Amino acid sequence: MTVIGFLSVSPVQEGSLAPAVADAVAALDDFDVEYETNPMGTIIEADDVDELLQAVGAAHEAVAGDRVSTFLKVDDKRTSDTGADEKVASVERELGRPPSSDR
Repeated sequence: MTVIGFLSVSPVQEGSLAPAVADAVAALDDFDVEYETNPMGTIIEADDVDELLQAVGAAHEAVAGDRVSTFLKVDDKRTSDTGADEKVASVERELGRPPSSDR
């Protein structure tokens, strides 16, 4: 089984969030997960929901601050091992092109 999560972790503060986001992303390296960060958050793939939630908890705790906001969306497709790349490839096949603009 593959569990896919979309994670966004940040301190509630003014100024650049990049150092705190970097701390959260670095915390994922201690877990058996694959991840990719994009401008809005980080996609995480794990073998099971427990591993995903442990990694997310570590990412949340890695961010210093008086107030930390964490958003998590989980896709736990229990009947197949479809990964994030395969999900994007399915959209690409439907579009007949990569799912992005030519900017």
